Amino acid sequence: MMMVLSFCCIEAQTIRNANQSTVATIDKDGTVRNSNNSVIGRFSSNNDIRDRNNSYLGKIGSSGDIRDRNNSYLGKVESNGTVRNRNNSVLGKVGSDGTVRNSNNSVIGYAKGVPMNYAAVFFFFDLFGDN
Repeated sequence: MMMVLSFCCIEAQTIRNANQSTVATIDKDGTVRNSNNSVIGRFSSNNDIRDRNNSYLGKIGSSGDIRDRNNSYLGKVESNGTVRNRNNSVLGKVGSDGTVRNSNNSVIGYAKGVPMNYAAVFFFFDLFGDN
């Protein structure tokens, strides 16, 4: 099930590391900013993932598939928040409360209110390169 997010109705959301320090924010229009408030990318309303210059980086597919700019399969976010890589190995999980855990079940961050797919892209797939 794909979640197409309309950015008109949400507030900016904060992404925090395990120590609760802010590492990024996602503005209501999908712009992703690092802790220095510099733009590092964007999630568009059609689930494209773009870099700071608006160049296409990849896409979040309707089934939770994450693909890069060449349409190569990187992994998947399952409906329960489990994140898998291209080899189907579990990378971690994004909980319904926004807690992000690695494959050892250790907390690596928090993304309360951030769409599960976006939190997974940020924490587990290095598409922005500056996060």
